[in-house]
Amino acid sequence: MEKGAEGITPELRSWLERQKVFFVATAPLSGAGHVNCSPKGGDTFRILGAKEVAYLDLTGSGIETVAHLKENGRIVLMFCAFDGPPKIVRLHGRGEVIRPGDGRFDKLLAGFKSYPGVRSLIKVTLDRISDSCGYGVPLYEFRGERDALRKWAEKKGVNGLEDYRSSENQNSIDGLPGLFPGVKP
Repeated sequence: MEKGAEGITPELRSWLERQKVFFVATAPLSGAGHVNCSPKGGDTFRILGAKEVAYLDLTGSGIETVAHLKENGRIVLMFCAFDGPPKIVRLHGRGEVIRPGDGRFDKLLAGFKSYPGVRSLIKVTLDRISDSCGYGVPLYEFRGERDALRKWAEKKGVNGLEDYRSSENQNSIDGLPGLFPGVKP
């Protein structure tokens, strides 16, 4: 049932860009550590090339993805068709956290819509692209984007977001390093 691809084709690109939500999964090297899976939405995903993608890492309560990528780089992004024909696509690869101050940050960020609370960009070099049937994925109707995260980040402001990251995004739930104090958003 599963098929592999050498790179993101124009047809796959079109399909990926139409999806309203995707999921990101990472894990620490330690078998005792926690696997993380996070839903992502909004216009936060970009295809950079046939084997390269990126997404906006918005400020949130956890820092698992960043901590895991800093430790080992392993990541998978999963997209599911919630309307139309059933389909699941997984993009496996090596992820990199690109923070403000990195010479590549502003150039990559320019390719995205403006969002308050961006703490980094996650760039993924793909080593495996696969799709499977998705027969078990239910049909859902998209009604709109939520604005709670945007409003929360706007209310916090630049300094409030920096303070929040300094207190809440320092370590993963397993104690791996996340972000460090004094790093401006």
